[in-house]
Amino acid sequence: MIVTAAVSREKGAPLVVEELELDAPRSTEVRVRMVGSGICHTDAVARDRIYPVPEPSVFGHEGSGVVEEVGSDVRGVQVGDHVVLGPSYCGKCAFCRSGQPMYCENGFTELFGCRRHDGTTAFSKNGEMVGSHFFGQSSFATHANVNENSVIVVDKDAPLELLGPLGCGLNTGAGAVLNEMRPEPGTSIVVFGTGAVGFAALMAAAAVSCSTIIGVDVHDSRLELARELGATHTINSSTQDLHAELKKITGGRGVNYALDTTAISSVVRDAADALGTRGVLVAVGAAAPGEEVSFEVGSSLTKGWTFKTVIEGSAVPQVFIPRLVDLWKQGKFPFEKLVKTYSLKDINTGFEDSASGAVIKPVIAY
Repeated sequence: MIVTAAVSREKGAPLVVEELELDAPRSTEVRVRMVGSGICHTDAVARDRIYPVPEPSVFGHEGSGVVEEVGSDVRGVQVGDHVVLGPSYCGKCAFCRSGQPMYCENGFTELFGCRRHDGTTAFSKNGEMVGSHFFGQSSFATHANVNENSVIVVDKDAPLELLGPLGCGLNTGAGAVLNEMRPEPGTSIVVFGTGAVGFAALMAAAAVSCSTIIGVDVHDSRLELARELGATHTINSSTQDLHAELKKITGGRGVNYALDTTAISSVVRDAADALGTRGVLVAVGAAAPGEEVSFEVGSSLTKGWTFKTVIEGSAVPQVFIPRLVDLWKQGKFPFEKLVKTYSLKDINTGFEDSASGAVIKPVIAY
């Protein structure tokens, strides 16, 4: 069939909206008619070839849509189902089989390979192969053949056009808090960077009754929204003394948990320095390969603090994403307040608005 897609043809160049041919879904694939797709920083990372990806390719990894066709070996998904599309994983390695699919041993290929396992692509144009299956989905297209492991069935009474970001950015922020930190009620957390991932973390922390929830950013407008969505305190690190403010808020004890969403090495160090005794720092930002951070380990040794990197919120998407939908229904995860929609032809404007900070979560509406 003929579909319309946004294609990345050159490093760093704007995406090109064009018509492509989409082949028939394989036995382990699901054809999805896209209803929405979030624009995520990782799409820009791929566009700019910070991570190596084939050219040309169709990106997009926060899709939502309706199932139109199901491969013969697919189970648990039916035509007409409303679905969110999450990261792909092999399902066969030791980590997948132990319930940790976001740490799949074949993860890089599954996410960034833009090919099926047999080397083929679902998209083509006049005989030219065009990369597909980015994160198992390539949702910057009106239709896509999606890996079975990327498909999560959700309730039909949820706003499907807005649900796509649950597949990556919101899953990442909320999962970092709920699946990794698991904060007890009454504990404290600071979130560095109030983009979509950071806001998801703030909302998750509020949902589990953290008593001190601190948002740190350089945009006052985002910090104002952070207070609306669960932050008890905010700090503009460009105009305020970050560590003095944190000391004042915590009474000098430091925070129990810190989350970095920025992937800026100096900010990660600030997050580590914000921790109190037995504090936990989680980094989820996509830093460039080779990026390094230095930590003070002399006087901080007695804190017994922990640093960990977390991928996709350490989630099992088929379990965790429906839980986020349930939190939304309860009014505890109002992610719709982060979203601005764009048409596919305006996708590059969405990328620009995300990069400038003008929009928290751009979503392509098909």
